[in-house]
Amino acid sequence: MSSPRTGTVPVRRPTSDGSVRARLLGVAHAVTHTLARTPEISVGALGVLVAAAFTWVPSVWYDEAATVASAQRSWPALWAELQNVDAVHGLYYAVMHVWFALVGYSPFALRFPSALAIGVAAGLVVALGRRLGGVRLGVVSGMVFLVLPRVAWAGTEGRPYATVTTFAAALTLVGLTAVRRTRARHHATRWWVVYGVLAAVAVLFNVYLSLAVVAHGVVLVWTGASDRAARRRSALSERTGPVSEAMVDRRVLVHWAVAAVGAAVVVSPFVLLAAGQTQQVGWITGVGWATVRQVVATAWFGARWPYAVLGWTLMVVGVVLALRAARRPSPAARDVLRAQAVRVAVPLTVLPTAVLVGATAAGEHLYSPKYASLSLPFVALLIGLALTAVRPRRWLALTVVAMLLVSAPTSTTVRLPHAKQDSHWANAAAIIERERDRRTDQGEGVVFGSVWGHPTTTAQVIADTYPDAFTGMRDLAVAETGAERGQLWDVNGDVATTVPARLSGIDTVWFVGGKSRNIRPQVTETLEGQGFHVVRYWHTGTVILWKYSR
Repeated sequence: MSSPRTGTVPVRRPTSDGSVRARLLGVAHAVTHTLARTPEISVGALGVLVAAAFTWVPSVWYDEAATVASAQRSWPALWAELQNVDAVHGLYYAVMHVWFALVGYSPFALRFPSALAIGVAAGLVVALGRRLGGVRLGVVSGMVFLVLPRVAWAGTEGRPYATVTTFAAALTLVGLTAVRRTRARHHATRWWVVYGVLAAVAVLFNVYLSLAVVAHGVVLVWTGASDRAARRRSALSERTGPVSEAMVDRRVLVHWAVAAVGAAVVVSPFVLLAAGQTQQVGWITGVGWATVRQVVATAWFGARWPYAVLGWTLMVVGVVLALRAARRPSPAARDVLRAQAVRVAVPLTVLPTAVLVGATAAGEHLYSPKYASLSLPFVALLIGLALTAVRPRRWLALTVVAMLLVSAPTSTTVRLPHAKQDSHWANAAAIIERERDRRTDQGEGVVFGSVWGHPTTTAQVIADTYPDAFTGMRDLAVAETGAERGQLWDVNGDVATTVPARLSGIDTVWFVGGKSRNIRPQVTETLEGQGFHVVRYWHTGTVILWKYSR
């Protein structure tokens, strides 16, 4: 009788703590290595997280209400609106229409595309810096971009200004690539086609981005003049050896001109339409001392004078150091690149603001600090030039930390509940939602007065931006909606005749309006004549609420 067959049972050896630690360290090292090799992605991802943080906290305000109202209309209604108003933002409204259809509306959903745009713009700033001065310039400029006060504002705003910065940086990067390919005679035409198409899309998104295309022309002319000056200095000096090929020659200028003119022809009908809607910017004042403050402190530095002084000082230092280093008898390749970074960044920083301020001084009121958002990537690049000239590296780190500390107040302020034009709309909606008794079937109506600071706009905008609080209510005073009019906002009819005709089945009426140009006395008189009396009233910030019952 044979013995029973035996075998072996595999037993997994316990993993030692040291092995687990080694694996974790290996993963961490791989991730760090990947992020270091692709700083555009790492800085861009950081930018999205920073810009999106707590963007659901601030109350929605007037300008954002225009986005909400327009983007939630039907395509025909949106098209009709753009024939009369806001054509300059038409493509942005169309994109937001699709976005809301996909994810629904909420204050966070309204603002997240801007946070995403800031992240993409930060990555593009890193790419620009790398192209023009190396990895260190790219990373530092990308980080500076994220801590600029005006970037913090744009990333928390449900408006197109964050995306404007993205288009400006992307168009510049594509232009640099097209110039390089033209010099190398390698697929240059296709890159100029991409540049022209992107320029057309950018201008359709915001007409002021046409100034970026004009600034690119200035960059090319300045670069060509610098090339000729460098060649003359080389010929007059005792240096020998080959002279490097010019960065910009006739071929580059011709290609840029063809692409720019082609884009201009494509977008000219849109530009003419937008130019015919100048009543939209009727609120912009002429040039004065306030304009100086806006240019120096507000446009890029959020009206923070300590940051503005630091920012302008660093920009000037960056320009001076880069140009002085490039004019040495034998400049290093890095110095030549950094001088080219100046020639790229300065026109894109200065020219848009100069043109808009000049047009405003001439009587065409076009300048507002928010329209200078397209220059933000290049402001960061100029500051990055100054910071990367700091030696040793620990001083560079301390300087960046100092900028973070100076920017902290603005980054915090733009995320406070009433940060946007002291809007208390969220508070008003919360009061109404809390006070409504949804357990009963009683009918409820609402009369919208005017919005504080915007007397021709009714408080229907609060219902547009916080619709849950007004679900089921009947608008008792509206005569014609904005969608029916092909305009942004609703208009009321005569309260004394419109409201009584719509009170059938209504037992509770809310009045929602602003504290200025208030029609509440007329509403009270009309409702009292129909058997209503005041139950309670609230005053939250710039919004007043009154509740009436039969």
